[in-house]
Amino acid sequence: MVEKKRNEESKHLIILWANVLLLATETAMFAAVWRWFYAADFKRRYVPGEDWLLIGMYLFFLALFVRGLNAHRIGYLRITEMWISQMIAAVLTSVVTYGELCIAAGTYVNGLPLIGLDMAEGFLLLGWIYLARVLYLSLYPPQSMLVIYGEIYPGELIEKINLHRDAYHLCRSVGIGLGRERLKKIILEADAVILSDISDEVRNALIKFCYRRGIRVYVTPKISDLILRGAEDVQLFYTPLLLSRNRGLTVEQRFFKRIFDIVTALAGLLLASPLFLAAALAVKLCDGGPVFYRQERLTRDSRPFYVIKFRSMRVDAERDGARMATKGDPRITPVGKFLRRFHLDELPQLLNVLRGEMSMVGPRPERREIAEKYEEQIPEFSCRLKVKAGLTGYAQVNGKYNSTPYDKLKLDITYIEQYSLWLDIKILLWTIRVLFQEEHAEGFSLESEPGEKMK
Repeated sequence: MVEKKRNEESKHLIILWANVLLLATETAMFAAVWRWFYAADFKRRYVPGEDWLLIGMYLFFLALFVRGLNAHRIGYLRITEMWISQMIAAVLTSVVTYGELCIAAGTYVNGLPLIGLDMAEGFLLLGWIYLARVLYLSLYPPQSMLVIYGEIYPGELIEKINLHRDAYHLCRSVGIGLGRERLKKIILEADAVILSDISDEVRNALIKFCYRRGIRVYVTPKISDLILRGAEDVQLFYTPLLLSRNRGLTVEQRFFKRIFDIVTALAGLLLASPLFLAAALAVKLCDGGPVFYRQERLTRDSRPFYVIKFRSMRVDAERDGARMATKGDPRITPVGKFLRRFHLDELPQLLNVLRGEMSMVGPRPERREIAEKYEEQIPEFSCRLKVKAGLTGYAQVNGKYNSTPYDKLKLDITYIEQYSLWLDIKILLWTIRVLFQEEHAEGFSLESEPGEKMK
């Protein structure tokens, strides 16, 4: 157990220093760009020492975006995912820095040096990520993973584990029918354990066993487990208790979330206005039909509202009745296919956010008939409506729109119980990354448009 603890600590130290080295290198590159292309023009406006403040702010925002995108997790992200995350962090930092330079100069400044900086950082990141991954995997080969399951064999989970063989090696999967003592002996042979859908009594016993021996354990949570993640620690009757208020967001959280929604929605409409106009024109020119469509969805407390999107299907898409769209659906127009691929069809939902019907981040808005169907199978599905529906959400960036309803519910409840403004910011950053990932984009918004109201 001591050896495993030391190994884990050394792993974290290597990841820390690798990221510190990268941040220092990127900041040094910006400092060079500043001195070569900007410092001379700003020398009359800056007092001595203020250039270091600008360099420090570059480092601060770069570290903030890297942290928000989880781009520092060498052993967790895939190579392409890490490169995309690091590049998004670098580009966003350059955008913020460019704004600072324009404000300081009182006019627009030349942005080409910063664009060149981002391109150079792109090549730097390719080399850094490759070397970091090689070093990491040579020092820490894939861990052996044991899966213990209940009555249902977790085939889908095992398939997902096999997709990440650089991090974990599935050594064995066993059912709880082997008996508790036999399971404990098998656990000692693994580096990590996943407990999938087993009874509370057996699960608690195995968690305690792993805790005593310092063995990493993953648990597929039940709904009640996720609800308790947002519970408060209280001392009552001289006894430690967990208090779950079960009311969604507090008044203060809703207030600041609304302010955040208004600011980000206005900024989004301003920045995306060229795309908004181009998309509207493309939809109109494609077949001459309506640009938008409206469809009834549910938001907080099951209140109905009409979501606004760019029309992506033919005008007569529902001629044969409403049905869910599929991959390669012939009803989707050529323009609609492009809009859906990059989620541009959802840009008009920023208007729903400004009207207070939606939030920037929250559970995906469902149609009433679909929500009722889900609730027949999973009564707790209505719990996700303790907050407003969102333009993006925790479930959208951590899975697919075609994920199972139960998985959607788990992710949405996790978001509600763990809510913070910082989490909203991170989800917005993750959403940018998802736009560049085909496996997330596929099927992301492929849904029918039954009962739509054209305008």
